[in-house]
Amino acid sequence: MTSSAINATIGGILTIAVRLSGLMLFAPFFGSPAMPARVKAGLVVALTFLLLPVVGPGIGSYALTDWPLLVLREFLIGAGMGIATNLVFDAVDMAGQIIGMQMGYSLVNLLDPQTEVNVTVMAVFYRSIVLLLFLMMNVQYWLLRAIGESFLYLPPGVGGLRGAFPLGIVKTVGMVFGLGVQIAAPVLAATLVTDLVLGLLGKASAQLPLMLLGPAIKSLLGVVILIATLRYWPGLFQRLFERSLENGVRILHLAG
Repeated sequence: MTSSAINATIGGILTIAVRLSGLMLFAPFFGSPAMPARVKAGLVVALTFLLLPVVGPGIGSYALTDWPLLVLREFLIGAGMGIATNLVFDAVDMAGQIIGMQMGYSLVNLLDPQTEVNVTVMAVFYRSIVLLLFLMMNVQYWLLRAIGESFLYLPPGVGGLRGAFPLGIVKTVGMVFGLGVQIAAPVLAATLVTDLVLGLLGKASAQLPLMLLGPAIKSLLGVVILIATLRYWPGLFQRLFERSLENGVRILHLAG
């Protein structure tokens, strides 16, 4: 094997591994702190050698001075797709925080094993259910297939960091708030209506112990609405996962 062939092989391994590493750090499930670093590293190595025979021939040789920018570009491409596809989980965290405060659980905090931060109990519940749906629908395989196909239409060294690429990531992050409110909408609407009704009752009859009954009524009503809407979650989140994956692929095309 000639030196140029060796350099091309080493370059192919490095660029593929760097793009996969960016994905593994920021993608849902794979980027979770609960997953051991050794497992992530093993997945990157295994996927790199699986993809090398397919995409390796399309990767050329690069000068030593080109490597820093090339590595940075490949890492940002993988990280960009991971951030884009993590949109649903970020929105779920926000929805859980909103609902937790509305239902009176703002002081009940737990350590979320996925993010290793203290969040409300409702945020942990929401994220746990959505993670189970994520695994049940095999979305992790959709994600791996998408990053594998990205090497075909966006070979290493070809992608750029033009304005459209970071702008697409910023727009994706900006969608988190709106999507979080949509996920929380049923329980949020019910608790807001309860606040309005209790406020009117308090004006009509000051003798009612609404300060004591209000939190209990909101909590009970929120739980009932949440249980009633759980049956619609699989279809809802399947659409959201598909949309987030399409958004990640679109962002990769913007880097082309």
